[in-house]
Amino acid sequence: MMDQKLTESLQKWLATPKEQRDYEQGNIYLFRLCGNKIQYRNLAANPSRHAEFISRQIQKYVNFRVREFTHDQVKQMEAQVEKIVEKRLSLEESNPANDFKKGKRADHDSLPEEIQSLYVENLGITQRMRDVQTRLRLLSTEESPCPDSERYPFLQELIALDKKIHDNWERYDHYAPVPEKDDESQTLGEGDSTSAPEQDKEVFKEETTEQSKKAQLIVNLSKGKYKKNPTPELKAKILENYALIGSPSDKLTEELKQLGILE
Repeated sequence: MMDQKLTESLQKWLATPKEQRDYEQGNIYLFRLCGNKIQYRNLAANPSRHAEFISRQIQKYVNFRVREFTHDQVKQMEAQVEKIVEKRLSLEESNPANDFKKGKRADHDSLPEEIQSLYVENLGITQRMRDVQTRLRLLSTEESPCPDSERYPFLQELIALDKKIHDNWERYDHYAPVPEKDDESQTLGEGDSTSAPEQDKEVFKEETTEQSKKAQLIVNLSKGKYKKNPTPELKAKILENYALIGSPSDKLTEELKQLGILE
């Protein structure tokens, strides 16, 4: 197995300015790489005199070692991404990740905005993961294999997105609201003219109206941003809040259709 620490030492040596390099150490590195004792002895008499040769040879070996290391790394990342795709992006009915609504908390609408946004953000992240996975799949075919250097950034992004979506779910699922203390709250007495169920209905109606207004404001602010820079995350945010608007106007609906947000 290739010694990655040696590769890192070689890269560090090459990154040192030429006039500051220790060419005696460079000659030792070169001997470790090729094992040529005669060459080592010939260069050892005055390694600085052979600076260009030593540097060129070490660079050649580093290029090879990095290429091999990257290939092994890409293979490991591909195996990791296969599991991610199966877990997050599989279209099989048995995959729980497909039913996003099941992950939504019953108290979602009462959560702080930054916690609600984690759910919305995960909608966008999932779409981005699908886009990246599609591009990765199209990059390489049996007839035209894709170089590791081109596959690497897509694999890296998928792994990073998977970590992000996992972290978001952890925060969203485990958020515990702090109960508010209301010193002025009192239980209903016999003289109250309004029953508890009726009061609950009024509170729910007010909360629903407030929520609808808030959602309308978010959609209006976000659609302009989407027009300038359409992203999956922003689209998901707009759709999420559009669904919370009690009676969206025909004008708003038409605008979202023209932007490609609604079909």
